[in-house]
Amino acid sequence: MSTPQTGSIRVPASAGVAPVRSRLRTGSAAVGLALVRTPELTIGAFGVLVAAAFAWVPSLWYDEAATVTSAQRSWPQLWAELHSVDAVHGLYYAMIHAWFWLVGYTPFTLRFPSALAIGVAAGLVVALGRRLGGRRLGITAGLVFIALPRVQWAGSEGRPYATVTTLAVCLTLVGLTAVRRTRTGRSLRWWIAYGAVALVAVTFNAYLALAVVAHAVALGWTLLAERRSGRGPAPLVTRDVVVRWAVAAGIAAVAVSPLVLEITAQSKQVGWIGPISERTIPQVFATAWFGGSDLYAAVAWALMVVGVVAAAVQVHRRSPSVRALLRAQAVRVALPLVVLPTAVLLLATAFGKHLYTPKYASLSLPFVALLIALAITLVRPKALLGAALAVCLVLSIPTASAVKMPRAKQDSTWANAASIVSAERAGRAGANEGVVFGSVYGHPGTTADIIRISYPWAFTGMTDLGARKIGAETGVLWNQNGDLATTIPERLGEIDTVWFVGGTPKARNIEPETAAVLAEHGFHAEQHWKTGRVVLTEYVKG
Repeated sequence: MSTPQTGSIRVPASAGVAPVRSRLRTGSAAVGLALVRTPELTIGAFGVLVAAAFAWVPSLWYDEAATVTSAQRSWPQLWAELHSVDAVHGLYYAMIHAWFWLVGYTPFTLRFPSALAIGVAAGLVVALGRRLGGRRLGITAGLVFIALPRVQWAGSEGRPYATVTTLAVCLTLVGLTAVRRTRTGRSLRWWIAYGAVALVAVTFNAYLALAVVAHAVALGWTLLAERRSGRGPAPLVTRDVVVRWAVAAGIAAVAVSPLVLEITAQSKQVGWIGPISERTIPQVFATAWFGGSDLYAAVAWALMVVGVVAAAVQVHRRSPSVRALLRAQAVRVALPLVVLPTAVLLLATAFGKHLYTPKYASLSLPFVALLIALAITLVRPKALLGAALAVCLVLSIPTASAVKMPRAKQDSTWANAASIVSAERAGRAGANEGVVFGSVYGHPGTTADIIRISYPWAFTGMTDLGARKIGAETGVLWNQNGDLATTIPERLGEIDTVWFVGGTPKARNIEPETAAVLAEHGFHAEQHWKTGRVVLTEYVKG
């Protein structure tokens, strides 16, 4: 019997790598196939995931707390509130009210509708881009839209601005379809749809009326351009199109006018908006669409200019291609929606009606993305196009990450303050405790009960020793304190621990008065905390 041979067995170094590479190729192929077959759904789903990721991390802030307190009121209470304040956000509050009824309130459930709205908007941007310039333009515009820093901000914000972008691009897409169907004589239902969407959009946010006006500019511009060029047997915009737009927009305007009048009567709400100043230029240049990133803004503005100029040059050649004609029409649609809303708000502010603030320019975000995509898609080889798009995505990473940090929203530390209260109360479940809410930094007329509204689980079972007027019962946003020398003794009862929650000294400081009243009843300060602009003190009896 022979002895078996022994020795080492050599395994090729690539034996474990090939399957990995194969899986990567399979995965990338699947993504590519999804982008080709269902780009709207694929990019829309990607937009939801990106916007919703870590949306629960940032602490809530003043504006989001306004959403929470309004949406958690009963229907009669919400109706009463809207007659005195925030009628401009009434439909949004009603929507979130229904949402909370279904899923309950947490910071994530507050913000998820905005993430969903960004996903829908991204899908609609793809659809609009495809209509105006083909699949390449649509996919690029959708990805650029998701990457815009201000889109990332809106998608993780419990306010209506993400949905504003959705309605702006939806209204534009419906309007474009109605214009094109007019040539075939089958446009009536699309013009009815346009009027209905316009009515809903302006009801949701009055600033979306500027999108309707921008559509008028786009129609007029297209009409003049087609008459001047004299090309084509069937113009896109005719007198019939203009008349039908005017009728649809006019009916919507009449229907929504009572709400607009009510919103106008509440114009004192925007009294905090300042006049034109040295801050306005950086706000327009970098903040409104690009999250305050000067580098990102410089690149984006340069790309928008390149996209517009290139489209203008191509369409004015002696025999422009179909692609050039489509890209020129894309500019005629997008540019008014980028320029006009901001220009109108700036002019109104310059003439004394202070209306411009960067967040009100959110309705232009889909069309900013479209203009940027026009420049990027000038690059013909797919590899170079992918590289250019990758650069835009990489540039967005710092700002996209910044909006998901714990103190991303107005440097708020309310979540941390609530966690301190929760941690300290954890060992005495069922204890009878009271709380006095001081004012909030930057909002001296608002009590720190706004923190309890945002994080109610931290204050469960506490007795409010200071509130005299309850906002939900009086049709206003926030509770109001009464005379502490009266309200505190009236409600102390068997309470032996009292919390004071308020703002730093720049707020209207009522802690000395609170401490004096509590001292008269045998309380002393046991512990004190400061987190950001929130101060907390625990007073104990004995």
